[in-house]
Amino acid sequence: MSTSFTYICLVSFLFPIFLVAGLTVAIPVAIHLFNLRRYKTVYFPHSRFLRTVQLHSRKQSQVKYKWLLACRIAFLFSLVLAFAQPFFSHSHQTNNKRLQVVYIDNSASMTIPKGTRTLLDIALETARKQIAKTPNAQFVILSNDNMSSNQPSSSEKAFAELSNISPSSLRLSSEQVISRVQQLLQNEPTEGADLYFYSDFQKNSFPSTTGIANASIHFFGVPIQNTDVANFSIDTAFLAQPRLQTNLPNQIVVICRKMGKGKSEMPVLQLNINNQPRSATTPHFDADGMSRDTLSFQVNTTGWQQLLLTLNDATIRYDDTFRIAARSAAHLSVLVLNEHQVNPFILAGLKAYSGFQADQHNLDDAVDWKPYNLVVLNGLSGFTDGLTQKIISSLQQGQSICIFPSKASDLTSLNKGLQTFAGIHIDMLDTSIQKATGLQQGSDLVRDLFDRIPPEVQLPQANWHYKISAGLTANQQSIISFRNGDPLLAQYTPNKGKLYFFSSGIDEASGNFSSSYFFVPFLYKMASLATSGDVFALRADQQQPIFISMQQKDERNMVHLLGNGIDIIPPQRPSGAGLQVFVGQVLHRSGFYSLTSKSNDTILIALNQNNAESQLSFWSFSELQSQWKDANIHWLANQNTSFQVNAGASFPLWKVCIILALLMLAAETFVLTSSSRTSSIKKVAT
Repeated sequence: MSTSFTYICLVSFLFPIFLVAGLTVAIPVAIHLFNLRRYKTVYFPHSRFLRTVQLHSRKQSQVKYKWLLACRIAFLFSLVLAFAQPFFSHSHQTNNKRLQVVYIDNSASMTIPKGTRTLLDIALETARKQIAKTPNAQFVILSNDNMSSNQPSSSEKAFAELSNISPSSLRLSSEQVISRVQQLLQNEPTEGADLYFYSDFQKNSFPSTTGIANASIHFFGVPIQNTDVANFSIDTAFLAQPRLQTNLPNQIVVICRKMGKGKSEMPVLQLNINNQPRSATTPHFDADGMSRDTLSFQVNTTGWQQLLLTLNDATIRYDDTFRIAARSAAHLSVLVLNEHQVNPFILAGLKAYSGFQADQHNLDDAVDWKPYNLVVLNGLSGFTDGLTQKIISSLQQGQSICIFPSKASDLTSLNKGLQTFAGIHIDMLDTSIQKATGLQQGSDLVRDLFDRIPPEVQLPQANWHYKISAGLTANQQSIISFRNGDPLLAQYTPNKGKLYFFSSGIDEASGNFSSSYFFVPFLYKMASLATSGDVFALRADQQQPIFISMQQKDERNMVHLLGNGIDIIPPQRPSGAGLQVFVGQVLHRSGFYSLTSKSNDTILIALNQNNAESQLSFWSFSELQSQWKDANIHWLANQNTSFQVNAGASFPLWKVCIILALLMLAAETFVLTSSSRTSSIKKVAT
């Protein structure tokens, strides 16, 4: 079985130019040779001692000069090596039958400066040096935005691909990169692959411990880091109101983050609307480095508005901008049909948000449901045939319907209607008092609605509720549920529209849902999900789709994504009365973009940088070595862009050289001192 590479232990130098100073070793040699040519006349009192003294002096001179010369040469040589800073390195000879995979982490954090260059520039330069050492191998270049089917290529093409790598809003995990290498090995007739992983190794994207299951993959990690940085960033921002209002005061809440030390001057947070400055403030950070500021503004025109928030942080710029696309348009229309008396909680909830336009009628009134985004049926005790047909028609058109039933002893009429248009059935009435314990945060009602849900938020309590069973065609999703799994609020999608059924009443005698944390936001979300959104602030890594209302959905009426010089068709699928568009799968660069089709109005969306890139916490080289340990895992040290394998020596060799120089200096002093003592003894004896 052939090995992938052969290790050769070498001694390298961090500053090899200092080795030129080794020529100074010639100085003591020249002095030594010069002293041998000098003759000194020694006078003795009697000629009979001449031969003995002459022989003894010659041996003494030879021993003294040889040891003195050796000490001086060793001193200079050790001093020169100390300045050149030697270190042990392991060079490896690559087997050309193995595939060389170079992954460059081009996420936003790699644009952090280090000296006059960015971390990405240093990584690219180091990768070029690595490729130049094995010009005959086959290479595959990978990056966060280039993980497609790459064919192995020569070193010349690999150099060209490295030149095309630029910063990207995407970031990948090590598992995704290793999985891609495994796919390459399945398609290529190679003995294995050497994966060179150039990254800053952020803690929130690189796992603390892992392994490589495939023994044919050898992992070489190359940390490119600058841990001595401080940063101000915009974590997130959102409108205080559900919709942007025209000619009325609006507020935007901005959360900023401060990381690192060394920055005393606070930045200025500025709001621009359609490239025009509107408001500014100075963030005030707490002890945890977080700030929460509110900016007020007003728009005087209808339509889509570009809201751009910026921080003047000169050091790291990629997270100093946050974009929101918002439309000032008509209010969300809600129709409330009451079977008996008007519910004050629904009225109060609809008036709490100025984005609502609510109409109330009796259930028997002849009202056209089509103009409304949401129809609320309050205090319902049963369904007539006419009401059932209206609900079926509304769901087919993609409208949202919310039912708050009343407490009834006879469930026949309720079950008849529910079974007809939703495929659900009320099994029994449970009169026990129960508190909800489960909240489905992945639900459309919950996701992207709250800035943050308090960790100890109180879920609603029901004094009674209906036990419900649903068939497969109902597509039940429990949004709020009890401990035993019974839903308190559930969403059903038997057709294009959405049906929300609350298993208890909305009055005070039935429970406290109407006064809970979720009541008013859920009403707004129910209404907004029936139409295209009016506020978009997406993240670069967001995989959830956005919904746009569209009646004519066919292959000729596809939605196009326009902006920043691109015109592409993103993945999309029909959903209710519109389309779900997966923007995050094709957009990798921050900015404002437009979604448009032949039969639909243009929708403006905003894409922002992944805020996880702003959390500048990195694994140190020693942590990576201790946590990622495997026979096929190696960690390479990048020092001054020289490509070398770190042997993990605990004591630098240059310190050893300094110690040797001091020892040689002490030995030279000893030789000179002992020589002087011997001469003095001889003079006394004479």
